[in-house]
Amino acid sequence: MYELLQKLHSWWAYLALLILVLAVVNALMGYVSKRNFESKDLRISLFAFIFSHIQLLLGLAVFFVSQKGFKAFGVEGAMKNPELRLTMLEHPLINIIAIALITIGWSKHKKALPELKFRKILFFYAAGLILILSRIPWSSWLG
Repeated sequence: MYELLQKLHSWWAYLALLILVLAVVNALMGYVSKRNFESKDLRISLFAFIFSHIQLLLGLAVFFVSQKGFKAFGVEGAMKNPELRLTMLEHPLINIIAIALITIGWSKHKKALPELKFRKILFFYAAGLILILSRIPWSSWLG
């Protein structure tokens, strides 16, 4: 079960990151060009919101079944091991904060004036993206 969830979490991450980057770039281009927020922009932002939340749910499932996740909190010296600390604490905590920022951005853009929608999406989605990129276990992704 763990292996399936872990692979799904890893592969879904590529999709979620791709769509999140697309949403940030789209928001940046819309903000800089001062164009109207259209249904295409709404869909791009919505897909980034949905895909990132699915990624969070997959990550939480992996966290609770993994030996390097929730179960590692009782292991002596776990906090001294950088790889274990990343997977059991830093990666989940920072990514939960990142998804919260994306959620705030989605919520705030809905209430914003039309000329501020791109700015709300850009700020909160980009902050979430930066946090996510900072806590990806790159050694296991690229190695």
